[in-house]
Amino acid sequence: MAGILQQKNTPVFYFQRIFGVILLLAMAGVFIFSAASKLYDPNAFDSFRWAFLDLGVSSITTAGVIARLFIGFEFTLGLFLLAHIFLKAFTYPAIIGLLVFFILYLILLLIKQGNNGNCGCFGNKISMKPLAAIFKNVIMIAGIIALMYLYPIKPYKNQEWLALIIGMTGIVAPFVLAPLRTDITPPTPVNRLIDLTPLYKYNPPPTIELRNGKHIIAFMSLTCPHCKKAAYLLQSIRKAHPDISMYLVLAGNDNFIKTFFDETHAGNIPHMIFHNAPDFLKMAGGNGVPAIYWINNSNIEFQSTYYQIDPENMELWIKH
Repeated sequence: MAGILQQKNTPVFYFQRIFGVILLLAMAGVFIFSAASKLYDPNAFDSFRWAFLDLGVSSITTAGVIARLFIGFEFTLGLFLLAHIFLKAFTYPAIIGLLVFFILYLILLLIKQGNNGNCGCFGNKISMKPLAAIFKNVIMIAGIIALMYLYPIKPYKNQEWLALIIGMTGIVAPFVLAPLRTDITPPTPVNRLIDLTPLYKYNPPPTIELRNGKHIIAFMSLTCPHCKKAAYLLQSIRKAHPDISMYLVLAGNDNFIKTFFDETHAGNIPHMIFHNAPDFLKMAGGNGVPAIYWINNSNIEFQSTYYQIDPENMELWIKH
């Protein structure tokens, strides 16, 4: 078959070239769109960045660096395809390696959380469940293998310099377009008492005693997008730091419970659905939700937004 495909000026040869060009452009488009969809949407970037906390990264700053490098690598591979940079020697194998990594991560996600929520492959532009994403990546690997035989472009002159320029641009661009913040704002000091008794008058009450000891307690709405982002981040931290006591007090219609947990995967955090609106508002305070309190013996020592949540700070607070 390879011998037939290599014969020039035959219908098979022209079909090979045309199909190869179309397939290569499609692959490049997928990688560039995937990188752009996560980079230009802050919500999508946060979800992608926090996914590395799920994999055991202990620092949000480190997770942010890794996320930007992955996005830059995706963008670089897409440009390498377009520029025909070392296709057979580097670009094709690198793409297969990256896709295999994503497949393994998605399999782990399936095992731990089921086929729920958006995998984040294309940010929020195209919602895709983990199983569909695995199938997509397998198809892409098959496409790359086909390109290895249908479109084996030989290296050309000065390719090294072009590769260096594209590679540096691709890796640096995410850090320029989404600057890395290393100065995570600490939680806001509060120092006021909170009466959590209404939680224990509810049926069923919390199974842990939140009025004593140190706990991160978050008051959230089941439909609030900021609450969902906060819950996603908290569950990632909870997996890596199970010694940090967390509790979610959720308000809203029961019809939204499944959607909330499908999107946030926060079922690993102890929680309750609280339907008493006046008591909920009294405990949550008047500044809206999510209200994330760092509580020590019923005294709110700090309040934070999800941008102020850092596992290292939380660990220090719990231990001192």
